[in-house]
Amino acid sequence: MTGPVVVLGDTLLDRDVEGLVNRLCPDSPVPVLDETTSVDRPGGAGLAAVFAAAQGAEVALVTAVADDAGGARLGTLLAAAGVQLYALPLTGATPEKIRLRVRGRVLLRHDRGGAAGVPGEPGEAVLRLLATASAVLVSDYGRGVAGQRALCAALAATRSPVVWDPHPRGPAPVPGVHLATPNEPEARELAKTPPGGSRLATASRSAQALRRRWQAGAVAVTLGGDGALLCHAGSTPLVVPAPAAEGDTCGAGDRFAAAATLALARGALVSEAVQEAVTEASAYVAGGGVAAALPAPPRTVAAPAVLTAGGERIGAGAAGAVVTRVRAAGGTVVATGGCFDLLHAGHVATLQAARQLGDCLIVCLNSDAGVAGLKGPERPVVPQGDRSRLLTALGCVDAVLIFDEPTPHAVLSWLRPDIWVKGGDYASGGGAETLPESEILARWGGHTVIVPYLDGRSTTDMIAAARLGRGGWPSGAATAGTAREAVVRSTAKGAR
Repeated sequence: MTGPVVVLGDTLLDRDVEGLVNRLCPDSPVPVLDETTSVDRPGGAGLAAVFAAAQGAEVALVTAVADDAGGARLGTLLAAAGVQLYALPLTGATPEKIRLRVRGRVLLRHDRGGAAGVPGEPGEAVLRLLATASAVLVSDYGRGVAGQRALCAALAATRSPVVWDPHPRGPAPVPGVHLATPNEPEARELAKTPPGGSRLATASRSAQALRRRWQAGAVAVTLGGDGALLCHAGSTPLVVPAPAAEGDTCGAGDRFAAAATLALARGALVSEAVQEAVTEASAYVAGGGVAAALPAPPRTVAAPAVLTAGGERIGAGAAGAVVTRVRAAGGTVVATGGCFDLLHAGHVATLQAARQLGDCLIVCLNSDAGVAGLKGPERPVVPQGDRSRLLTALGCVDAVLIFDEPTPHAVLSWLRPDIWVKGGDYASGGGAETLPESEILARWGGHTVIVPYLDGRSTTDMIAAARLGRGGWPSGAATAGTAREAVVRSTAKGAR
């Protein structure tokens, strides 16, 4: 592979809620599910991207992400899976599919998010990405990304192999794709194949009709547990049987398409790619499906409650609302990040300078767990709830978003700020191009800048002064409460 594998399409937030049913609802004859566990994961194109990344490939996902808590969660999950997110703006809400399950069986599926929103235009970085990909998988879930005109033009122009996993509500594949992978019902519906004849004959007629209509190199119709039927040049199809497998089939189509794309990226023939995809999808189902195939997702940080009016502006929902409002007015979104433990004048100077660069300022705040990982077990002195409240009390801060990861890359991919601000010293000779966030911002045309900070202001120095003022810590690790108490007492004594 000479470039990343690119997955392009609609991403959803999938949630599996597992529970027990031991009674009926007293006011309606329906079962009551007592929830025991809940697991979030990327769905749609996001799931296909995670599958590809799990095989060790460098994977970039081009998808539309909404400015809401669901979009933020997707950013976190994708980053944890090693997927590079190239997010397009998305009007409306993040689509969610929630499966209520009992003993591994689906009791009910609950979809929310409303009608599909309109995906925004891709930036130059996305178009360059498609031009340099080793292979492209279009994972269409009928919500608009695959039909975006600029993306379709880039797909038609690329020389890389393109696999197109179509949807009945989506557009036709661009002419010349290497492989299209509809499942059996999709192929019949898309080809308008009349009933009659054997199953294989119907699948073959559908595939041949679609291959001619789409000007595709090949069409592989997936047949569930019976494998796949591949139609390419010539009139005789190739039937690829599947090993016997029973289990949860959710995501098997995404696993098939991802495996075929990876094989083509490595230089395999289309027939070889389909055979490998059938083997991978069958092993996936037999191995326990999506629950067993994906690593445990990162936990959700328990952020303070977000008040919708006249109160705190904390959390993904609050940050998303601010960003949506500013973008709708054509404004500039500015973001910065850090621990902000023991808020001091240097912090305030940086935040004020950042706010002057745009029309809102979102602060990405390291969670307590994140601060401890960066600074050591004695930090933070001030817990995340208090730190976030202090920040939102400043007139220059519009919202605070708490994140748990070691870097802000996941939240940046979701927020897509126009400007990312770091506090620094111009005299050091450093530049924005040296910051690791610069590559992330370039995906959507954003910029990273450095603003000066006030010399002599340091949280570490403040803590050291507090310790000296008290005569040193007692033996053993100090608790956050002890640290806060020391700071208060030292400040009262006039510690510097």
